[in-house]
Amino acid sequence: MNVALAPFKPDSRYVEHVHPAVNREERRDGVRPHLVILHYTGMATAQKAIDWLSREESRVSCHYVIDEKGAVVQLVPESLRAWHAGVASWRGETDINSHSVGIEIQNPGHSDGYPAFSRHQVSSVIALTRDICERHAIAPRDVLGHSDVAVGRKIDPGERFPWPVLARHGVGHWVRPAPVRADDLGVGLGAVGPQVKEASSLLADYGYDLERCVRIDDKMVKVLTAFQRHFRPRRVDGRLDISTLKTLRRLVQSADS
Repeated sequence: MNVALAPFKPDSRYVEHVHPAVNREERRDGVRPHLVILHYTGMATAQKAIDWLSREESRVSCHYVIDEKGAVVQLVPESLRAWHAGVASWRGETDINSHSVGIEIQNPGHSDGYPAFSRHQVSSVIALTRDICERHAIAPRDVLGHSDVAVGRKIDPGERFPWPVLARHGVGHWVRPAPVRADDLGVGLGAVGPQVKEASSLLADYGYDLERCVRIDDKMVKVLTAFQRHFRPRRVDGRLDISTLKTLRRLVQSADS
């Protein structure tokens, strides 16, 4: 069943259309958003995604959808909690929906060819996200992918998402990844040592849902994979190689500077 809702005034000047979603509620404890979470829709068209995200039976929603041509549609007011992140965590906070604004970008995703995001979409992501961050005083490092906060469960917006382009426009946190070496395959599940301990500490410090450890377990493999998908996308394999560790060091150091 699709319940008709009255339109609301859009929060951003970049919104071209309002399509109210049913699944929305008050943000818990009256918090204001301090994260922006970027997703891809994983559906064939933006219109199908908007129709689904606005329906009660979907049990999901988001604040914004950016369609194939870069048009911005708002589904939920930013003052309200949308249902986009699901089971997720960042810096110890598990109610990501109450603490974030969710943006879905039209892309059929990995299961259907995973095409590149268009320049029109990227331009709209930059403009909309900058506007949101300015109004809510959200720092660049707090613009994240769904895969960052839902480790092991989600992989969007994926390794082809142009994070470096966004960062050049002040959206998101980015450092130049250390080069990947063909002769360094790194270490994987079960590996132990000081570099494992350092990497787990840095990942946890940055915000990933990971306990500090001295052995690579299943959870750390998933977190390494999520980190690489966002910050070192040339090789996404969940292994700890020198490139991954150096990139992680640069990222945390630049975030603290």
